[in-house]
Amino acid sequence: MKPQSLDMITKLVGFDTVSRNSNLPLIHHVRDFLAEHGVKSHLISNTQGDKANLFATVGPNVEGGVVLSGHTDVVPVDGQAWDTDPFQLVQKDGRLYGRGTCDMKAFSAIALAMVPDMRHLKRPIHFALSYDEEVGCVGAPALIERISIAAAKPSAVIVGEPTSMQSIVAHKGIAAVRITVLGHEAHSSQTQRGVSAVTVAAKLIAFIDTMMVENQASADPQCPFVPPYTTLHVGVVNGGTALNIIARQCTFMWDIRALPGDDWRNYLKRFQAYADSLLPAMQAIAPEAAIKTEIIADAPPMQDRGGAAQDLAFRLSGHQCRNCVSYGAEGGLFQQRGYSTVLCGPGSIDQAHKPNEYIDISQVEACEVFLEKLIRQLAA
Repeated sequence: MKPQSLDMITKLVGFDTVSRNSNLPLIHHVRDFLAEHGVKSHLISNTQGDKANLFATVGPNVEGGVVLSGHTDVVPVDGQAWDTDPFQLVQKDGRLYGRGTCDMKAFSAIALAMVPDMRHLKRPIHFALSYDEEVGCVGAPALIERISIAAAKPSAVIVGEPTSMQSIVAHKGIAAVRITVLGHEAHSSQTQRGVSAVTVAAKLIAFIDTMMVENQASADPQCPFVPPYTTLHVGVVNGGTALNIIARQCTFMWDIRALPGDDWRNYLKRFQAYADSLLPAMQAIAPEAAIKTEIIADAPPMQDRGGAAQDLAFRLSGHQCRNCVSYGAEGGLFQQRGYSTVLCGPGSIDQAHKPNEYIDISQVEACEVFLEKLIRQLAA
């Protein structure tokens, strides 16, 4: 592992960029680092101005370059039993520990550390660093729009998600939905006078699970995804005031991780139809009772379409496997805009989002070799 890679990984992990926080300290650090090497960065801010994407081109802005894409946010560490400070890199037993080491600051850090080696590029390397990927790929659309305006058409996009340096040619999409059930409060001994938002939410959650059980039962055993069907999952539920009060409000969030070709909106339509069937009984007691739906994320799947990005990743990695993953990523958004895209980065998804997240140093070294080959190819 090169000292400059270790140094940059240490710096990026040191920024607490949990999605609820600003990522600007990290983005400004990268901007300043690139400026020291004569590279201009373009920041694309969110509407609140507390987060930003970064886009930068190293080398001539001509066609045929490669986009290296990475998200800067990480998932929370709250409630997790970490043995070390999550935002202070720790090297131990051939591993680097810290939040974001594998998902996915190491990829961006290794690439940034190699900027001094990119002096003789004949085709460019474009850096694309996004915000809020972990909460539904929120920042990437504006970043991709900027790339389409500012960059000569790249030949490939490599999204450096943790894939153990294997080429991932397809991933599932993700849609995230927030449901708010509004009921009517009453004493819990007088259920005939109230509408329990918690009870209604429970029925809705059970319906969501029923749809997934149907998908399990009809799954194609030849499907390359694991699990081989579209999944539906409720991750957060909040409702009620006290044991003896019929709940006035209950909110829950669920996601749909759809296979390529399976439109997640069909599940939402079924859900809405079931929700509508519950309303008459609710409103007969309390006319103000309601079920509100809010789409909070929508990122498309990435499909296996072959192309320049896959061919490039196969050559650089030496692996010809055409793997698929069930998690969502920004690859589908790039592909949707017409860019040949592949996922390929250091570290394993098995270590992501967990306490004591780590990346094997051997994976850092493999990524260094991968990017060294890319630089030589684009300089030839």
